[in-house]
Amino acid sequence: MSPWYALLIALVAVERLAELVVARRNARWSLARGGVVSGRGHYPFMVVLHTGLLAGCLLEAGLAGRPFVPALGWPMLGLVVAAQGLRWWCVTSLGRQWNTQVIVVPGLPRVRRGPYRVAWLPHPNYVAVAVEGAALPLVHDAWVTALAFTLLNVPLMIVRIRAENAALAALGEAAPRHGEVARDTR
Repeated sequence: MSPWYALLIALVAVERLAELVVARRNARWSLARGGVVSGRGHYPFMVVLHTGLLAGCLLEAGLAGRPFVPALGWPMLGLVVAAQGLRWWCVTSLGRQWNTQVIVVPGLPRVRRGPYRVAWLPHPNYVAVAVEGAALPLVHDAWVTALAFTLLNVPLMIVRIRAENAALAALGEAAPRHGEVARDTR
């Protein structure tokens, strides 16, 4: 495994820690304003899956001796960088309403700026998660990790999106219909 790949995984881990700092700050802000937390049951699985992604990248690339294949690795690195850009565009667009948990503050308007103004893409942050989860392992040809993350992430995202839509509906906001924009909390 290339030392720079281990550095890339470490940088993504630092980014995840930065997300948690922002999420905790935003959770305190939301809860102080009557925010309602929903869908707690899936959250531990999400943490394990995302931690497993990083560990799997290192373990598979190192133990299985996966090589860096430039024709695959460089485009995948580009996708990882693009996914990070999209993720932080989501975080900044949602502002204090962004969180790693599903927290909805009653009375706040639906976010319709940044990537949330694109009607055909109601959950842009989950696109970033899916792209990164497939691309990050493939930077160093860790295809088993990419496949495992993708297969485990699909049902998790279904549960997560249902939890968000139910939380919005419980507060009087209809679940997004085709062409509408939803708040994406992850």
